[in-house]
Amino acid sequence: MRWKKSLQVVGVHCEGEIGKVITGGVVNIPGKTMLDKMNYINEVDDSLRKLVVLEPRGCLQMSVNLLLPPTHPDAHAGFIVLQADKAHPMSGSNSICVVTTLLEMGMVPMQEPETTVVLDTPAGLVTARAACKDGRCLSVSLDMVPAFVEQLDVEVETAEHGVIRADLAFGGVYYALVDVEQTGLTIEPRHARQLADLGVALREQINRQFRVQHPLYPQIDQVAYVMFRSRVSDSAYQTCTTLPPGRVDRSPCGTGSSANLATLAARGLAETGSQLTSHSIIGSEFKVQMRGTSEVAGRPAVLPRVQGRAWIYSIEQHGVDPDDPLAGGFMLSDTWGEGFPGA
Repeated sequence: MRWKKSLQVVGVHCEGEIGKVITGGVVNIPGKTMLDKMNYINEVDDSLRKLVVLEPRGCLQMSVNLLLPPTHPDAHAGFIVLQADKAHPMSGSNSICVVTTLLEMGMVPMQEPETTVVLDTPAGLVTARAACKDGRCLSVSLDMVPAFVEQLDVEVETAEHGVIRADLAFGGVYYALVDVEQTGLTIEPRHARQLADLGVALREQINRQFRVQHPLYPQIDQVAYVMFRSRVSDSAYQTCTTLPPGRVDRSPCGTGSSANLATLAARGLAETGSQLTSHSIIGSEFKVQMRGTSEVAGRPAVLPRVQGRAWIYSIEQHGVDPDDPLAGGFMLSDTWGEGFPGA
């Protein structure tokens, strides 16, 4: 073979959501911090993301996590989430995939019954505690970055559903959280296409209508996703995060569940010690705990802990032939919808 680039990629999913991990072939990305490196991918050179996420090597229904040397002395590893639209700063399900890969592939020494792994992300440090037995990572508990509310009950005028109210909150990325009952839909597999299309349209409208900006990381300045939610009981929610260009998260979504926890605390529906369960559209679960409170630049914030499971299912070698005309990747509207300009 005469590949000009070779990547080792581990196939792994968290509660049904694919979060592959690049474990070899990328020495580093320019930037002093993980946020700088993410911005470099988004603003300077997006070729790696397109190579692994777009067709013919990738597909819409997955993320790919780029492992990097940490930029913080307290972290074991750094990572950046590569998705269909761009690189993102943080994801709970992808963090669980990364920790499981680091431990089960022997990149971080596994200790039983519990191993602590600190991840350097563009949104800050994330501490993970993995329950381990017989060389297997049984589950991963994440101490997520502080989550806080930007605005509650903003109103968005839609042609099909009239006024829809949403909460804007940060849980690692910015979310618009929408009670699904306003749409006349329910969170179940048969409505996945409708929820995906509606969520992407709402995201675009919300970003035109409202401005968000993280007070410590000003480059994080857009609502990344719309999460639909439905209250099952006082301690359980069903969730459905929608991702551009038009799909739904198969997992219960860790950052979205963290953002949801912040909105519940702001309304007095959760307090330190509260235990919640988030159910995904396919029925998989995350346990969500409010482990305390904090502040982010003077804003009240909650400290979420999210627990879930991941499974490795493949080890892959990706290569690029120098004569391959499709090395830059492509999208087709039958799967990706309208896609993105320049993709």
